[in-house]
Amino acid sequence: MIDTALLRSYFTGLQTRIVAALEDIEGTPGPAFRADAWQKAEGEPLAGNGCTSIIEAGRVFERGGVAFSQVSGSALPASATAKRPELAGRAFEAMGVSLVLHPENPYCPTAHMNVRALVASKADAPAVWWFGGGMDLTPYYPVSEDIRHFHATCKKALQPFGDDVYGRYKKWCDEYFFLKHRKEPRGVGGVFFDDLSEGGFERCFALTQAVGEAFTEAYLPIIDKRRDLPYGERERDFQAYRRGRYVEFNLVWDRGTLFGLQSGGRTESILMSLPPIVKWRYDWQPTAGSPEAELYEMLQPRDWA
Repeated sequence: MIDTALLRSYFTGLQTRIVAALEDIEGTPGPAFRADAWQKAEGEPLAGNGCTSIIEAGRVFERGGVAFSQVSGSALPASATAKRPELAGRAFEAMGVSLVLHPENPYCPTAHMNVRALVASKADAPAVWWFGGGMDLTPYYPVSEDIRHFHATCKKALQPFGDDVYGRYKKWCDEYFFLKHRKEPRGVGGVFFDDLSEGGFERCFALTQAVGEAFTEAYLPIIDKRRDLPYGERERDFQAYRRGRYVEFNLVWDRGTLFGLQSGGRTESILMSLPPIVKWRYDWQPTAGSPEAELYEMLQPRDWA
């Protein structure tokens, strides 16, 4: 039997710790994030509750959210059974923490992190469980030392679980966060895993915790270094253009977004990942040799760690 109370305790605690660290970066006298607790109304197809901690127009973060949710339903949505059709029709319970942070300064990268657990049950069969998650970095004006720090932290977090784990999950991240319709990476990657059950519950839960706990160490030192760099309209304009790629990925390809919407989840919390200011241009190309062109060169996967 999976101890869902243990999972909930960990995930809610992780959310609290991350929000506290982000509020330290914001440096406001009072709470910088607004806690929006929610409960699904009786009679809705999906039961559940959660809390979305949200910031808008902060000193550092133009928009960001750190959300905990715990939901259950009578049948897994299509996004969860696409690779495991034998689980179609099973009841499920899912919970986890998901965050996306969009700093205002274009020299500060956007970041995403998610850790989650899912249990699928059926009256005449054993419960099936798995974990998923990861984190990735989406810079606009990339700095090699920042990207190397992010990846090195991911690698250190996963080292106790096997010498090959970081390499496999980095490759998975590079392949997952890829805009197939543009043949273009979303960012410079990180680590990503899904359907994780190998090695037993304790190992998989510990690995998921390692990823969740590593996020602030991987990301916040970068923000601390870059938050006060001067920028102008050119940099903000390019940031808004590249944010368009972020929106395209989340709405077209992201499994978490599809799972949430298909299962009847809370739309405001699911779409908190979208940035507040975005631009699209027709067939725009950066000027050769420009800082903007450098980004496209650095998006190509490589061994950053």
